[in-house]
Amino acid sequence: MAQARREFLKTVSLAGLATAAAPYWFAPSSLAAPFRSPNERPLLGCIGTGDRWNAVGPAAMNFSDCVAVCDVDASHVEKGRATALKKQSKPGSERTVDMYEDYRKVLDRADVDVVTIVTPDHWHSKIAIEALRAGKDVYCEKPLTLTIDEGKQIRKVLEETGRVFQVGTQQRSEMDLRFLKAVALVREGRIGELKNVTVAIGGAPSSGPIDIAEVPRGLNWDMWLGQAPLTDYRFKATGSKYGNSRCHYEFRWWYEYSGGKMTDWGAHHVDIAAWAFNLENTGPVKVEPVMAVHPVALKDGVPTDPSQYNTATQFHVTATFANGSVLNIRDTATDLGFDNGLLLEGSEGRIFVNRGKLTGEAVDGMKDNPLKEETLKTLYKGKQPGNHMQNFFECIVDRTQPISDVHSHHRAMTVCHLANIAIRLGRTIQWDPEKEQIVGDPQAALWQAREQRKGYEIPV
Repeated sequence: MAQARREFLKTVSLAGLATAAAPYWFAPSSLAAPFRSPNERPLLGCIGTGDRWNAVGPAAMNFSDCVAVCDVDASHVEKGRATALKKQSKPGSERTVDMYEDYRKVLDRADVDVVTIVTPDHWHSKIAIEALRAGKDVYCEKPLTLTIDEGKQIRKVLEETGRVFQVGTQQRSEMDLRFLKAVALVREGRIGELKNVTVAIGGAPSSGPIDIAEVPRGLNWDMWLGQAPLTDYRFKATGSKYGNSRCHYEFRWWYEYSGGKMTDWGAHHVDIAAWAFNLENTGPVKVEPVMAVHPVALKDGVPTDPSQYNTATQFHVTATFANGSVLNIRDTATDLGFDNGLLLEGSEGRIFVNRGKLTGEAVDGMKDNPLKEETLKTLYKGKQPGNHMQNFFECIVDRTQPISDVHSHHRAMTVCHLANIAIRLGRTIQWDPEKEQIVGDPQAALWQAREQRKGYEIPV
């Protein structure tokens, strides 16, 4: 059955998916049509079923049938199974959904064609690499990596396996296509030559000391930590959904598991900046920390207090490219009039874009001079923009790489990782974008990778 599905996915035609009479970027799609038969729909395994999966998982189930859910937290996996069963409760559906704690059991299943990975950041790379080698196509939430070297490893394995891999940077596809249109305006030269981009991505919260607490029943804390150092579970009840902790959504504010807002919102906005600069195949030559504030003291870049959040609450970093273009990464840009979004400054004008608006004289000019269909089509790799998950399954059919591919995402995340290295060490980082290596600073170069706890190493 699985082999029949795979053969179908290799041969099904995408002809006629868009309605020719409609404008290219608003044309409706009938992508779901090839997957109507139970024998044709890919089978899905969902690894990580916490808060963010509630958007990702059901979206994937629009184009596939979920047969397995997995999480190291029993409450998450039970809710995930219930969500999948409800989503798939339609006449004629006989799919069962199995629950697992260990993701390897999902990867071992020969019937699973596709996996979603919606785990904490420090787990992304290991699971993604093993999924690729198990013959699965992969949708993984951003940021894809915790270190620069992990991006190189995933890229290498992807090239070896030839699987399809979409990263969850949905700004390339959705948000009323504001970001795609902004990039298209730049590519058509409507603000002249792009010289500078400033992104505001917010700063991480601070927590104050968080007490050591008993590990919640049903949570495999050792496996949640994975490659990260073995440490105590901590939790403090607050007014927020998860409280202050070292776990679940709050993992974002610990360098051991994530990179704060630099790799959270930075994964989105820095990606768009690199796309606009048309520098997705290279990187900066210099990354300079203008300012940074951390909630705890750092020694040689390592947080000294294990009891509270440690990622930067305020920062301003500049990344300079070989052509002289400059990217400013800031927690906020209220002096420029915004606290979240991108300001793209060219030799003949400027554009501002975020998830709620797209403004500037060049934007107003689209009323009389619409964007060229060919520009949008080229930017979106010849496919119809508008739905990130749909783009992934479209590419599963024709075996091309999606709009948010591993290579471009790795390059964007390299900028974010270099920015974090710079603010943690408090000095300018020189980068060779061709060799993908920090130069002239052996201590900083060590930060391109991380120590892997025994038993959880990445097998590359």
